[in-house]
Amino acid sequence: MTSVESNIEKIIHPIISKLGYKIYDVIYEKEGKDNFLRIFIDNEKQITIEDCEKVNNAISDILDEKDPIKSQYFLEISSPGLERNIRSDEHLKMFINSKVEAHLFKAIDKQKIIIGILKTFNENEVVIQIQEKNIAIERNNISKMKNVYNWEEN
Repeated sequence: MTSVESNIEKIIHPIISKLGYKIYDVIYEKEGKDNFLRIFIDNEKQITIEDCEKVNNAISDILDEKDPIKSQYFLEISSPGLERNIRSDEHLKMFINSKVEAHLFKAIDKQKIIIGILKTFNENEVVIQIQEKNIAIERNNISKMKNVYNWEEN
């Protein structure tokens, strides 16, 4: 998480918690010529459009007041979905012993996408099990990681 994202999370966390939601992730990114601030919220139930609207209305004024982003941006509030980006240690802990998909900058055994069971991690690497083989991947070699939802079970 960047310092801008971390600062935004600190600003909005008390408001979102008071509404009964958790912040899953905060992403500030540029797409084309536009900047987007994406806030992913979660709770024990399913996130609805009404939940997103409630959070949007609750945090818009404080973000305008505190002005943590000086340039113009679009604010988006949404659910992290069933297949969630894994970007932090907290996310990694949630998905230990779950199926994940890691996209790599540099190939390992000629593969740039590794799909397997997340076994463990530390500050430098993530270990994913494919069948009976454990593959240690340097965290700085991971461009993107997400959990893989089992669509057949549901």
